[in-house]
Amino acid sequence: MNIGFDGKRAANNLTGLGNYSRSLITQLAQFFPQNQYFVYTPKIKEAPQIKHFFNLNNVLGVLPSSSKFLWRTLTIKNQLLADQIDVYHGLSHEIPFGIQKTAIASIVTIHDLIFLKFPHYFGRIDRFIYTLKCKYACTNADKIVAISEQTKKDIISFFNIDKEKIEVVYQGCDESFKIQAEDVLKRQVKEKFALPDQYILNVGTIETRKNLLTLIKALPDVSAGYTLVVVGKETPYKKFILDEIEKLSLRHRVIFLEDVPFTELPAIYQMASVFVYPSFYEGFGIPIIEALYSEVPVIAATGSCLEEAGGAGSLYINPEDYAELSTTINRVLGDSSLQIQMKLTGLAYAQRFNDNRIATDIMKVYQDAHKHKLNTYIR
Repeated sequence: MNIGFDGKRAANNLTGLGNYSRSLITQLAQFFPQNQYFVYTPKIKEAPQIKHFFNLNNVLGVLPSSSKFLWRTLTIKNQLLADQIDVYHGLSHEIPFGIQKTAIASIVTIHDLIFLKFPHYFGRIDRFIYTLKCKYACTNADKIVAISEQTKKDIISFFNIDKEKIEVVYQGCDESFKIQAEDVLKRQVKEKFALPDQYILNVGTIETRKNLLTLIKALPDVSAGYTLVVVGKETPYKKFILDEIEKLSLRHRVIFLEDVPFTELPAIYQMASVFVYPSFYEGFGIPIIEALYSEVPVIAATGSCLEEAGGAGSLYINPEDYAELSTTINRVLGDSSLQIQMKLTGLAYAQRFNDNRIATDIMKVYQDAHKHKLNTYIR
């Protein structure tokens, strides 16, 4: 088959959706090399991981043959037909307008509907555009891939979509988190970022929804021998965090790291004592998967899909209850047997997110959609 992808993020984003897109296409290219994978993007960013991605034998970057204006939404359809694409996968909430009228089977991945669950986090215009694109894609795609059962429930609830149209296929994480970093690299990273011997790790954009504030409030009651290391992009929300840190006299116990090279992030995970992710809401929670593969005990929040990501071996707290969080952190840090159990159980659970399983599940979605389209499309 010739399989096409909305490759804007795969070719330009170095985090989040960019990592998801590159990882998924790479897995497919590795486990199903008989197919050709076309990555449609208006431009390609100069970066080592993106360059490596496009050097894969059966992955082809495709730039616009005409104007870039609304290309991914409107005019790309003609290019897909010219390239004889069998299946097109919109990797993030959208598909080209009118693709349902062609013989091309269309798939869309829905990561989350946070803009509908928590509309106050988004501007009015952004919310309108996201809703328009997402609803159109869910209504008109041949199949929907939801990245968690929670996201599937939200799609059904907000857009009244038939549950049979939606397949849950979990996300994985980069292979580098599955390999123990060499001691030399760990020492270099520790020295470079002035990391302490013992630390609690939190990874993710510093924004309201990620709920770093609860972790900061919990910190005074956590064993004083542990520092909090926060890795993530800053937003205006950080001011509230800094104010709370000042108020609680915690400046000496919190380290912020931004723009950490992706190659050094696994070492930061692997040296952590515990990973804490108290987010109010996620579509899935890849940092939890990264922590499980890094063999670090995980504490996360209830209320969305984080139990799906962390499994029964991780611990969960009410995201509003900082006292419960501090108690849970201390419980893990003070019990070496529990730490070992959480690491082993977490690593075993993480195998459901391995590359082969994800690629196989996605390919089945493609094959089923392609077969159904061939049987129903009137040429």
